[in-house]
Amino acid sequence: MQKILIVEDEEHIAEGLRFNLEAEGFEAEIAPDGEIALNLLTTEGKTFDLIVLDVMLPKVGGFEVARTLRKSKNFVPILMLTARSRPEDVLMGFEAGTDDYLPKPFDLSIFLARLKSLLRRQKWTNNNSFIESDIFEINGKTIDFTNLELKTQNETIQLTLMEVKLLKYLIEKVGTPVARKEILENVWDLSEDTDTRAIDNFIVRLRKYLEEDPSKPQILQTVRGIGYKFVKG
Repeated sequence: MQKILIVEDEEHIAEGLRFNLEAEGFEAEIAPDGEIALNLLTTEGKTFDLIVLDVMLPKVGGFEVARTLRKSKNFVPILMLTARSRPEDVLMGFEAGTDDYLPKPFDLSIFLARLKSLLRRQKWTNNNSFIESDIFEINGKTIDFTNLELKTQNETIQLTLMEVKLLKYLIEKVGTPVARKEILENVWDLSEDTDTRAIDNFIVRLRKYLEEDPSKPQILQTVRGIGYKFVKG
């Protein structure tokens, strides 16, 4: 039986989610704040198949819970619930390491569909791609898509899932300009009316990881008026 941790301080929402998850055949446990959730996951070492995580929590907020888990190399899928559905807030959640988000209020059927989709998620495959494995090398740096790591001669940088998804999407379209709207829709499932400028901070950070001189990018190039393209060199 798959186990779900519900991190939610509003009791009626938490209990309603637990009731419906148990009706679907899941085992569900509630943590009423971020501190208790982190204690369960780190100090007590409990394991779950997925975490339903609210953003606005007492003591430790949802973004910080996600960051802490990812820094400790815990990559359990996280479905974030948020009343803050501005693109900037959604992308902040992705930066923290969440895998999907659902704005409040939400329809139960949509919630269950998103949750089950995350649970079905398997390791990416690379059929018909020039990426022949989950390891990709460029300019003496190694990108490990499975473990969400970028390795250089001197350090290992932990990437978030969304950084890796963005990077892999651009790599698979090597040499082809990719529009910002295409990235938002196909990588993060954000609607086309989202402010596309919100994606730029992800590119800036990836350039810091990959480029010899991030101010003069050679790998992640800007295509004026369109978006970005990956150049293998």
